[in-house]
Amino acid sequence: MLKIENLHATVADKLILKGLSLEVPAGEVHAIMGPNGAGKSTLSNVLGGKPGYEVTGGSVTFMGEDLFALDPHERAASGLFLGFQYPVEIPGVSNVQFLREALNSQRKYREEEPLSGGDFLKLAKEKAGLLKMDMEMLKRQVNVGFSGGEKKRAEMVQMGILAPHFAVLDETDSGLDIDALRIVGEGISAIMRSPDKGALLITHYQRLLDEVKTARESVLADGRIVQTGGPELALRLEDEGYDAVMADA
Repeated sequence: MLKIENLHATVADKLILKGLSLEVPAGEVHAIMGPNGAGKSTLSNVLGGKPGYEVTGGSVTFMGEDLFALDPHERAASGLFLGFQYPVEIPGVSNVQFLREALNSQRKYREEEPLSGGDFLKLAKEKAGLLKMDMEMLKRQVNVGFSGGEKKRAEMVQMGILAPHFAVLDETDSGLDIDALRIVGEGISAIMRSPDKGALLITHYQRLLDEVKTARESVLADGRIVQTGGPELALRLEDEGYDAVMADA
């Protein structure tokens, strides 16, 4: 579903990704862990098409298509979702308005009929329920006055409504308390755990992996994947830290 081969990328003329290769098939939630500055957020921003990130080598194939041949909005409409480490606030725009416009813009790109107001509200209520979020929260301005946990839950509601084929989630557990972490983990599993979907879950902590139950886990260090394994890899990182694992790699 997502195939990254020998990817090199720079930010402000500094080389961050240095030959990163990774393949995530359909039906898999794959976790990436790594020390600060390893390139995890750079990877997610490159995949999403954020300005300021220059790809200098390698390739990324998404569902058989050259990802870099698509503009950011085309990547989204093709089924790629990017969850931000720090979701932004959009004053003056309600969540409901934002989400309906986003969904119908993608449907238009795919030559599908737009959802009516009533059908959209029904869908939004269903997805908000998965994240234990009251619909009144979705009537508020996008992320304005939201706590860290509320922002992440609102973003997962957005993911549920847009129903992507593949999600790249950059430190979704950041700012979550224990209860919010469980709710978000359950939401990720409910939305993305499917034979025809996939996800790349970037995190520092074992606790989110316990909730989502990832199949494979990789360590990213100095701009490349240095080790991949099963759930035991994150447990070892928790016990021994990155230095021991990278020494073996």
